[in-house]
Amino acid sequence: MSARILVVDDLAPNIHLLQVKLQAEYYDVLTARSGYEALEIAETERLDLILMDAMMPGMDGFEACRRIKNNPATWHVPVIMVTALEETKDRIRGLEAGADDFVTKPIDDFNIMARVRSLLRLKMVTDQLLSHTGHTLSNSRSLLENIEKQKGRILLVEDHELHAAKVAKPLRERHQVIVEKDPLKAIKLAKSGIDTVIVSLVSESFDGLRVCASLKFNEESRDVPILVIGDPEDETRFIRAYDIGINDTIMRPVEIQELKARVQTLLRRKFYADSLRENFNENLEMVVADPLTGLGNRRYFDRTIEPLFEELETRSTPFSVMVFDIDHFKRVNDILGHDMGDQILKEIAARLVTNMRAVDVVARYGGEEFMIAMPDTKVEDALIAADRVRALIAGTPVFVDGEALQITTSVGVAQVEAGENLREVFKRADDALYKAKQSGRNKALPAQLRKAA
Repeated sequence: MSARILVVDDLAPNIHLLQVKLQAEYYDVLTARSGYEALEIAETERLDLILMDAMMPGMDGFEACRRIKNNPATWHVPVIMVTALEETKDRIRGLEAGADDFVTKPIDDFNIMARVRSLLRLKMVTDQLLSHTGHTLSNSRSLLENIEKQKGRILLVEDHELHAAKVAKPLRERHQVIVEKDPLKAIKLAKSGIDTVIVSLVSESFDGLRVCASLKFNEESRDVPILVIGDPEDETRFIRAYDIGINDTIMRPVEIQELKARVQTLLRRKFYADSLRENFNENLEMVVADPLTGLGNRRYFDRTIEPLFEELETRSTPFSVMVFDIDHFKRVNDILGHDMGDQILKEIAARLVTNMRAVDVVARYGGEEFMIAMPDTKVEDALIAADRVRALIAGTPVFVDGEALQITTSVGVAQVEAGENLREVFKRADDALYKAKQSGRNKALPAQLRKAA
């Protein structure tokens, strides 16, 4: 199932424009013509993101966003405000209402899609964590009250003293700010208890995009949110930054109140995710966890998917499983050593978790083999998902100790059939995996039907 995005605008042409753009990226799009209708849909439908027009008759987008963020059932859904307003005070008003980001009209395709993908990644990680903890949307609100009181450690990567002072001074009223002009030292600092990194894209002595890429590819800093600062005309670099995985942007000249609001939003997300992750790790210890990757292991997987077999028998609800295997992993271990092999396993595990749905069950089944169960999914859709994740893994190098490694995976995919047990479906998926490896590797192939096997 693709991400579900609600588009809210009182003008039909605007809705149609966004709907076409989003559907071209294979998102499931819902629409609303007013703030009131948006609230009703948000209450009754599962949403992953809301694109909200700021200026609408009756209830404007600011008020609708405020109500969504104050509702225990919908506060976690990211909201992007879409507006023709370019005044800083309007952006601040939207952020104070709880909006996660802003785009201005006329809408640039690359810009809005980069922001959509960035917020969907954050939503997916939060959903994944929630699904493995005892928190509900309602009882998680108490965490936010404590989070609002926390002070953060902010790393500012900037080589211009005056620019650094202008950004650091207002943030130091509440938080600890560390200014670093040496990118290598900054990357090292980011691994030690930093809550948010602010990176200049206009530095004369270093490439800000390279700093962002290093932070996101390093296991110890990839979860730290990044805010980049740049010039308004440098849109191409902003888009590349979002593709790397940064979380937010701000234009020069920096407006102090907007800076405070955007930093506070990033810190709130970081502290919340840290709290959930702590609970998540505790729960994993209660079940059987893989100590290397943090995923559940074979026993965890087998127990977790038992209800899916029951739903298949009682309600005919389909589900599929896939087996991911790292290509030539033994050769990697033999040549590079087991320590580097462990780092690769952890990186592939992280990519599988962050690129699957929150409802999917991801586990390390043994060695370099990972199992994924996709509820309510037929083999055709599971194969598309498997091939998408396979391509993402193959298309992005794995960085280990500063060395870029090209890692690929092979995948076997099978839909569970009525009366079939886990061992039988695993064998069919594993046979498909074997064929993928025999035919050249770096492929995802479907399993044969049970009756045709």
